[in-house]
Amino acid sequence: MAEAREDETLRGEDRYAEDLSGRSFLRCTFVDVDLSETESVGATFEDCTFTDCRLSAGRHEASAFRSCRFTACSFTTAEFTDCTFLGSAFADCSLRPLRVTGGDWSFTTLVDADLRGAVFTGVRLREVDLRGADLTGATVTDADLSAAALEGSRWAGADLRGSDLTAFDPRATPLDGARIRAEQAVVLAQLLGLRVG
Repeated sequence: MAEAREDETLRGEDRYAEDLSGRSFLRCTFVDVDLSETESVGATFEDCTFTDCRLSAGRHEASAFRSCRFTACSFTTAEFTDCTFLGSAFADCSLRPLRVTGGDWSFTTLVDADLRGAVFTGVRLREVDLRGADLTGATVTDADLSAAALEGSRWAGADLRGSDLTAFDPRATPLDGARIRAEQAVVLAQLLGLRVG
């Protein structure tokens, strides 16, 4: 039977390279837990708090991290495929180089996050809070960035092809060297108040 834990505190545990598939954690607190190189398919973490945890090099698929809070955690080279982080928040975390394919990261808080070189492909990022985040050289393709908070974010050299750019203010959010498609250039021109055609 898959592990199911509620309202527990896990402190200093070594879960290195464990298979967390199908396990469920509700309102649990993780402190200084080593989750490096863990794998999961269909795991669920809901309303959990992670502090000083290591999730580096993890491989997670179709798992849910809903309304979780991550503080000073490491996600170096972690990969998430079709996972949800709906409503979760990251603070002072090491997120490079993170790779995310598919899934729902809507309403996620990534204020001041260092996401240089990170990869988000086909991810729902609706109303994500990226204020002050550094996405220099990041790949954010075919992503839904509608209604995202982008004040002070940096996107130089980013690959934004196929993503929803309606939340961008080209006057306030520099896109120097960013890659976009022709139809996205029309959207940016309209956001600048230009008449196209």
